[in-house]
Amino acid sequence: MLFRDSASAVAAEIHAGSLFLRLTDQFVHMHGYKPGGSEIRSWEKSLPVLANALVDSGLSQVEMLIEYGLPLTSKRADVVLAGVHPRTRQPSYLVVELKQWSQAQPEDGDPLRCRIDAYTQPVLNPIEQVRGYCDYLVAFNRVLAEHPHRVAGVAYLHNATEFGVSGLYEVEQSERGRLFTAERRGEFLEYLRSKLSPEPGASAADELLAAKVQPSKQLIAVAAQEVREREQFVLLDEQRVAYETVLAAVRRARQADHKEVVVVTGGPGTGKSVIALSLLGELYRRGVAALHATGSQSFTKTMRKVAGARRREVQDLFKYFNSFMSAERNGLDVLICDEAHRIRETSANRYTRAAERTGKAQIDELIDAARVPVFLLDQHQVVRPGEMGTVEEIKTAAAGKGLHCRVVSLDSQFRCGGSDAYLRWVLRLLALEPGGVVDWEPDGKVGLEVVDSPEELEAFLVARRADGYSARMSAGYCWPWTKKTPPGQQLPADVVIGEWARPWNVFGERSVAGAPPAALWATDPAGFGQVGCVYTAQGFEYDWSGVILGPDLVWRDDRWVVDRAASKDPVFKKSTPDADVDRLIRNTYKVLLTRGMVGTVLYSTDSETRAKLRSLIHPREEALVSTL
Repeated sequence: MLFRDSASAVAAEIHAGSLFLRLTDQFVHMHGYKPGGSEIRSWEKSLPVLANALVDSGLSQVEMLIEYGLPLTSKRADVVLAGVHPRTRQPSYLVVELKQWSQAQPEDGDPLRCRIDAYTQPVLNPIEQVRGYCDYLVAFNRVLAEHPHRVAGVAYLHNATEFGVSGLYEVEQSERGRLFTAERRGEFLEYLRSKLSPEPGASAADELLAAKVQPSKQLIAVAAQEVREREQFVLLDEQRVAYETVLAAVRRARQADHKEVVVVTGGPGTGKSVIALSLLGELYRRGVAALHATGSQSFTKTMRKVAGARRREVQDLFKYFNSFMSAERNGLDVLICDEAHRIRETSANRYTRAAERTGKAQIDELIDAARVPVFLLDQHQVVRPGEMGTVEEIKTAAAGKGLHCRVVSLDSQFRCGGSDAYLRWVLRLLALEPGGVVDWEPDGKVGLEVVDSPEELEAFLVARRADGYSARMSAGYCWPWTKKTPPGQQLPADVVIGEWARPWNVFGERSVAGAPPAALWATDPAGFGQVGCVYTAQGFEYDWSGVILGPDLVWRDDRWVVDRAASKDPVFKKSTPDADVDRLIRNTYKVLLTRGMVGTVLYSTDSETRAKLRSLIHPREEALVSTL
């Protein structure tokens, strides 16, 4: 939340010309960068309209929570109004989305997606957008979860005429999703008075802000219900646009013998796999021929175990990218390619029979397999040589077949406590984005610590587990890995740092001495105590992530140095160029550093690197020590 005060106080700040400066300063403090010009203009144009509407309605003491952050995500509602309900006398909350649009039309006849002249891509209908925000708050805010009737939602298109947005009304309205235009301002004022009384709303705002956040619905924990029963996730904004874009493509494909490609791109935690599971669940319930495929053995096996625990036909929905070498052309309606950054040049490997070695590119096999191939990817998560799943590669392959390719970008993220600032810090830390390393400024959304020993790291995570959080330790691939453990013996402690020694996660598909198989390391509670690698961590999340930076990535003077000789990863061959190894090792640590939902604790085996990390993560403490 950027700012909170009564409507009358907000109106006074606007009149004095100070509100937008305060919002900008607070935005920079919270997010680490300046708001864009369009965002500032939206504050300047929309917030006075709402503040004046409240004052004109006699609701000047209602609290305005401006740019209210949704729990565990970087998404923000424009304004949440907090007050007292005029009839029940209980706290009452109204989520308000403010739009400057003068007109908007459904995209391809689909009222859930809107075409706005100012935007290059379709956006979600504001009725559905604000309804999603309300549903999400009820799911994750303890106060509203216990009293879901206390929240309502409204979109106010204060520049629009009824004619200009008439198509948007095709979406059903409800208590959590209403729409008003400038022509209906009188009705909007009446609606405000029906939800809020003139009494001060400060106590109601306090209660909402003090409420505990409900535990995150982690991806795997609800996969079974998502696929077999009903939708468990709330998709917001561009997530919902991506979801509806795919369903619209499916409708076109079935109605007109049509084929097209959809690409959904976004960083870690933007909800790609949530979208994939939501789509699979919906298509499965509709009887549409659809499959889910990844290049990750861990993810696919986990989904088969969890989502298809009791039904073989559900297990069979989860495949690998190399399962389509001999697939019938357009034999599926939809193929959902999750973690598509792991697409390889070819599906053939040393075990592939000569008759199946067609020389066909894997990306062509996947596109050919379905009328609507869907690719969900993050280009910064390429961690192995030969992985080539990028937007440009997919667009080029689609164009070569004369197919239209629709691209939906996901910006907001839900991992790492929904902290955009943390993700940007990681990208700059690892020089995956320009600008150089910067100090970490805590934003209250995610925890970040650095420790001086592996013992301290493990003890920290043990304490978090005692508090009821999930936790895992992972490391760069810098120690040899014993692949076979004799029957009846414990896993060998391959990861040795001084006197501390722990085993890698199990290599293979069978549990060893109570440790889960590799595919279940990230989701089985028994995975704690073993050290995971990028191949078992990628695609998963847990509350607290302990990351060990090995000698393959160290800080020297003013930059990172990658030492390929320190890596024990067998995928790096002598023929792998140094530049590729450098990029892939940085991407590996980027994956490991973005698994934690609640926080991350860091340890480096190198003393100079530890000192650098501590200076970035606790700069004030380091500065104090240097003066003593």
